[in-house]
Amino acid sequence: MLQKGNLTVKSDLTILNQVLQWFDRFCFQNKSKLAWLGKEYDGIKLAFDEGFTNAVRHAHKNLPPETPIDIELSIWEDRLEIRIWDKGKPFNPDTLPEPEPGKLQEGGYGWFLMRRLTDRVSYERCADSRNCLILIKQKD
Repeated sequence: MLQKGNLTVKSDLTILNQVLQWFDRFCFQNKSKLAWLGKEYDGIKLAFDEGFTNAVRHAHKNLPPETPIDIELSIWEDRLEIRIWDKGKPFNPDTLPEPEPGKLQEGGYGWFLMRRLTDRVSYERCADSRNCLILIKQKD
């Protein structure tokens, strides 16, 4: 691992801009290690935005706003990894139907978007009763 950053925030969408600024700062401070991202940067940032937003809106929907969301960014030689932990109920996003072109459906677009913007997405239940969203962008 070349670099790692951690952030813990409360479950509140009003701080989304602060979370995204933290993401930008981390990536800017490590721009030489992430130069390979190039034009893919906006896409991975959007996937990160969607992951955080989903944790607040869905996983923590019925939890107090003080419920923490832990975030970790890790730069490796060949990839950028994003991990977002929530304390919501277990959920299998693979059960969401993929949106059909030209048809509207409620929900599922965020998961679809994250899968399109990253090389690997998983959402797993951890031993500590948290869930972890993992987004990975590989160096081409």
